[in-house]
Amino acid sequence: MSTTSTLTGTRAAPEPALPAARRRGRRRGGLNTPRLLWLTVPSLVWFAVFSVGPLVAMFVIATLRWKGLIYDPSYVGTDNIRHVFADPVFHDALRNSAVQVAVVIPVMIPLAFMLGYHLSTKPRGYRLLSVLYFSPGLISISITGMIFYGVLSPNGGTNGLLQAAGLDSLAHSWLADPSTALPSLIAIDLWRGIGWTAVLFASRLASVPGDVIEAARIDGAGRFRIMWQITFPMVKDYVRTLTMLQFLWTLFTSAALILLLTKGGPGTSSTTLSYLVYEKAFSQSDLGYSQVVGVVLLLVGVAGMLLIRALLRSPLEKIR
Repeated sequence: MSTTSTLTGTRAAPEPALPAARRRGRRRGGLNTPRLLWLTVPSLVWFAVFSVGPLVAMFVIATLRWKGLIYDPSYVGTDNIRHVFADPVFHDALRNSAVQVAVVIPVMIPLAFMLGYHLSTKPRGYRLLSVLYFSPGLISISITGMIFYGVLSPNGGTNGLLQAAGLDSLAHSWLADPSTALPSLIAIDLWRGIGWTAVLFASRLASVPGDVIEAARIDGAGRFRIMWQITFPMVKDYVRTLTMLQFLWTLFTSAALILLLTKGGPGTSSTTLSYLVYEKAFSQSDLGYSQVVGVVLLLVGVAGMLLIRALLRSPLEKIR
């Protein structure tokens, strides 16, 4: 008995438990050690060299008169800015870019959303429809240019169909007429973008709870009302994201198709800001002018995204 009581008496008292908050802090503290933070250095260097670096270089080159890498640049300050804003070609490019975005985005996003909603209901053959909708976005820009050069040329498919239907008076040189060159490019943008945007919308709409849709149907809501008043507010944040992406895609990547089909013409009727950046830098060897337009393009892009964010704010964000 005495031995047992002695052992019991000398047994160490249990260590008091740490508070839960302190235990969590100790576990998380290891992730903030300097050794682990050093692991972010490669990604920060990559970001600085390939993202921040070119952005800073654009602003610097905008203050130079520079014909290219084999020439010596000279500092001209704000002369390039005055030259750009006094140039009628820049004004035409700014107007064409505004028209292109103002038509493409309001047409593409609602149509793509409606097609995406239709796909999300899984109609007969919806898998085949998804492939067909997505296919135009998979075709390379060079092949797209070749296709529509044949479709829109004076002896191409569009005029051939019009003549076969007895509508010879509507046959047109679509890419060679200043009044139809830009609308033709806008139509190609819509053809390329609506389908795959619809498939992206369908993938997001598939996650909308089915009981919400069923409850709306029981309450007597029709298909159109369910689509716009029930599902659209539930995925509004995703709509905003896709709208921003399509806005940037339309604004920044129009140069390739213009280069293949119209080269900015006739005259400047299809010249956009992104094509003007290319034209001045690579065809006219005026890098300073080109980068001033690039800065304007950047500012327009930022302003457009802020506008889209403000217009498509969700109800919860407005409350906050």
